[in-house]
Amino acid sequence: MIGTDLTIARQWLEAGNVVGIPTETVYGLAGNALNDEAVLTIFRVKNRPAFDPLIVHTDSLDKIRGLVRDLPPVAEQLARTCWPGPLTLLLPKRDHVPDLTTSGLDTVAVRIPDHPLTLALLKSLDFPLAAPSANPFGYISPTTAQHVADQLGDQVPYILDGGPCPVGVESTIIGFDEAGRAVVYRLGGMALEQLEAITGPLRVQTSSSNPQEQAHPQAPGMLTSHYAPRKPLTLLADGEVPAALGTLPAEQFANSVGALVFSSTLPGIPEANQLVLSPNGDVLEAARHLFAYLRRLDTLPVTQLYAQLVPDEGLGRAINDRLRRAAA
Repeated sequence: MIGTDLTIARQWLEAGNVVGIPTETVYGLAGNALNDEAVLTIFRVKNRPAFDPLIVHTDSLDKIRGLVRDLPPVAEQLARTCWPGPLTLLLPKRDHVPDLTTSGLDTVAVRIPDHPLTLALLKSLDFPLAAPSANPFGYISPTTAQHVADQLGDQVPYILDGGPCPVGVESTIIGFDEAGRAVVYRLGGMALEQLEAITGPLRVQTSSSNPQEQAHPQAPGMLTSHYAPRKPLTLLADGEVPAALGTLPAEQFANSVGALVFSSTLPGIPEANQLVLSPNGDVLEAARHLFAYLRRLDTLPVTQLYAQLVPDEGLGRAINDRLRRAAA
């Protein structure tokens, strides 16, 4: 059921169930972060591996302090400047935060989302919400309530409809090394330039080729393969055309492929089979459209998808990160 009734959403959550919630980034599959049964339900509904930690959402810095043992000065500065907003901080957890929520890590990922409906819901609850993206694990993240319903169906008793997500890619995740320096573990909805204006130069460590680290990621969203459509996806650099163009009969090629492009269509592919992220070349608009357009491409009667990388600046870095993982 899709609706806007906070009372219904709260009742389901207080009963230990899961609810779909809107955020400024993507829709989340939310449950009581301090209740093992609710967290287990999140993992089960998403078919998410238990080694991939969850992000915990609440509505105030005071409540965050109740979840973490330490808030380094740079973390507090980021929190006060960027929250509510698309930033997640990875901090040492207090003992009452379940190991299941953090996948056994001694740190918990926390954030305050910037969506009025979900902030009102969080204010009404006496517990925080664990809320990974509300999609089957590894598939394209949802940016509307209908996407959640289409993907998870009756496994989610209630979905709060907050309209399309205005950012459209998941939050940026920052942790801290032993010296207290900030490290980016996931590129996302807050651009590096914004963050570095607060922290100074940041080290980016978004994935690892080490199989052990892949099996035990330090933060959500670090797996090499993620956010993927069902059909095979090949990446194209700016100005590049699919290698198969010219090697197959034109009609056969044209009818078998779909393309996600940044600002203008590619030659040799029907325009009906192409989706333009931003005709004006705006990476903010492109981020907003990314997951919805990938989802639409995946429904076309084609066998192969192509996606064009966008300028690697601002939110373009997060878009390219998602595209690379989708194609992995």
